Amino acid sequence: MKFARLLACLIAAVLVAPLFVVVPMSFSSTASLEFPPPGWSAAGYARFLASPDWMGALWHSILIASCATLIALALAIPASFALVRHTFFGRGAFNLLLMMPMIVPQIVMALGYYAYFGRLRMSQSFAALIIAHTCLALPVATLILTAAIRTFDRNLERAAMNLGARPMQTFWLVTFPVLRPAMLVAALFSFIQSFDEAVIAVFLAGPDTGTLPRQMFNSFRMEADPVISAASSFLLAIVCAAILAPLAVRIVRGRAAEVPARANAART
Repeated sequence: MKFARLLACLIAAVLVAPLFVVVPMSFSSTASLEFPPPGWSAAGYARFLASPDWMGALWHSILIASCATLIALALAIPASFALVRHTFFGRGAFNLLLMMPMIVPQIVMALGYYAYFGRLRMSQSFAALIIAHTCLALPVATLILTAAIRTFDRNLERAAMNLGARPMQTFWLVTFPVLRPAMLVAALFSFIQSFDEAVIAVFLAGPDTGTLPRQMFNSFRMEADPVISAASSFLLAIVCAAILAPLAVRIVRGRAAEVPARANAART
């Protein structure tokens, strides 16, 4: 048990260690990446928030990742139910086809997308990026949902149908509430998979459809601008806020529920 905790702490330290380099460099006063920073300044954040290139790339990434997540979930939910609950010809080939984007190297997929969408004259368009990112997010969502559906107790659905519920009513009133946490997790990981993708964006994104990872790659390649660290730290702050927000809501609700209980205890 102690060895497992020590190993977990070591892995966490390795994962978190780069943050102690990236975050301080985001406040550097120099015009290039340098650690430790010779001086402190928030100019990198000001340039990131004021630059139309960086902010446009950020909104493009959010838009593309959101659309890819919605489409991936719309495809992964019925595909997961089909794989878990039904036996049909070509089931193994269908599952392999869904998992193919995780098996094939992204550089190979990027070249394929570039040639395919180039012939259709769709390269450097939002539609091409959304379709490509949907293919990347689909296997992630499918793996999460199939694991959740396998552990789902179908007796709940049978009980609802025995009470007169129709198939769609059973899904919305019984199946969906139980699988909702898994769907939210699948949506989160699909969004991250799309938002963090850079290789395909380098091949497909144009000057008006650039994503944030592509903008960071180009900036690092051309000038090693400290804005890269500011952008990374800014996104890290947003992720931390999103993770801590539900915890803060639970704490506030718990304290709010304790007030009437204490008042009733004082009365008695």
